[in-house]
Amino acid sequence: MDQPPTPSPLRPEPWDAIVIGAGQAGPFLAARLAAAGQRVALIEREHLGGTCVNDGCMPTKTLVASARAAHVARHAAHWGVRIDGAVRVDLKAVKARKDAVVAQSVANLTQWLGSMPTLEVIAGHGRFTAPTVVQVNDRRLAAPRIFVNVGGRPLLPDWPGIDDVPVLTNTTLLELDELPEHLVIAGGSYIGLEFAQIYRRFGSRVTVLESAPRLIAREDPEISRAVRELLEAEGVTFHVGVSDVRVRRAAATGSEVELEFHTPAGPRRVSGTHLLAAVGRRPNTEDLGLEHAGLVTDARGAIPVDDELRTAVDGIWALGDVHGRGAFTHTSYHDHEIVAAKLLDGAARSASDGGEGRAPSVARSIRERIPAYALFVDPPLARIGASEVELRAAGRPFLKGTLPMARVGRARERGETVGAMKVLVEPDSQRILGAALLGIEADEVIHELLLAMHAGLTVQDLQRLVHIHPTVSEQLPTLLGTLVPVTPELAAPPAAPADPAHPTTGRTR
Repeated sequence: MDQPPTPSPLRPEPWDAIVIGAGQAGPFLAARLAAAGQRVALIEREHLGGTCVNDGCMPTKTLVASARAAHVARHAAHWGVRIDGAVRVDLKAVKARKDAVVAQSVANLTQWLGSMPTLEVIAGHGRFTAPTVVQVNDRRLAAPRIFVNVGGRPLLPDWPGIDDVPVLTNTTLLELDELPEHLVIAGGSYIGLEFAQIYRRFGSRVTVLESAPRLIAREDPEISRAVRELLEAEGVTFHVGVSDVRVRRAAATGSEVELEFHTPAGPRRVSGTHLLAAVGRRPNTEDLGLEHAGLVTDARGAIPVDDELRTAVDGIWALGDVHGRGAFTHTSYHDHEIVAAKLLDGAARSASDGGEGRAPSVARSIRERIPAYALFVDPPLARIGASEVELRAAGRPFLKGTLPMARVGRARERGETVGAMKVLVEPDSQRILGAALLGIEADEVIHELLLAMHAGLTVQDLQRLVHIHPTVSEQLPTLLGTLVPVTPELAAPPAAPADPAHPTTGRTR
């Protein structure tokens, strides 16, 4: 790397760009800027890859795979396969496999970033000391462009006694190498439900407490109900509408955690060996020195941004979980594409441009992306666009089509018919408004409908497509053939709560 002028005590090191945080936006944006010839400092205090690589998507999906292997082995007779003897899960071996997958990913990212001559990765905690200056360790760096991609961390519920008992988070749970006898999970949303099924399939007793009237409360009621039923069928216990929770160590053993709470059915008490908090996340913004940069966070701790990720201070952008407008790996990665398109590709299109004149495959605005995500229980739930609850609340007429997975040939052949598919369509344009798929391969099949939404394809376009047989996707035309009109005068289900990734209550430890 070309050496900059030696800084004086009064003059910080000059850089073209500084990236604080190496999650799923920071490294890739830093690489794009470096490839364009800019001198870039990438600051990371803990580990490259952020939550996704280290204690989120990648490690949890390795656990999902191990849990599914155990589940299939236990039920092998369903497919005509006989296994003599008990099926046991070696959690130490499961953890070792998970750790190896993570380590390889981090090593690959480290090697890739280290190969760039104008990019320096600096280990340490970066803090603003001025709008264009960042302090890290004993170094002061200055740049006209600074990008914040520091991610978030788990919240703990505000329950009396929570400080007096050991509490696991999604990070610390991944470090266990002995199976919990009874795992109690605070939170019946996406993170909590994935871990509930994983550890139940590993052999733990699992109890989930959810304060909302139903699980994954932002989903349509029948989707929430179906997910609950599939997990209950595997032995997970649920308590919903939970309130007035108190936590303490169990008097009998001193090691177990005891929870007392109320539900609509009356008071309840649960004792468990381990307690996992999965009630949401909060941006890591408290210790960034934002006040020295002139930045102010909102009530959730997020840094407000416009549709092109610019903050209220010129020359500072916020990407990923930290701005509260996307809490997924894919939205964080898309954030880097938005900024790179603007700064490096000369993209000047605004959010209100309506799609006219866009260069192919270049994203430029948060508003362009269609809401899309998945819940990686088995079988998975995949969601895009608007929900039925949202359309009813908005008073929009729509067409709805549904198809149970029991009518999908590939699901019957695999002996896995749990779930259903639902699609919502705009009556006049015949374009997709949203969809929810719960069933085998749903997380892959959903992309055909997502592409249709992105490209503005109609129901007729999809029905004319010749699909490969036998697949799950080939039933999408059949699903679209079940469309019936729905009017907003029908009783609307209750509105969904705020984004569960950024709740307004709870605290961090």
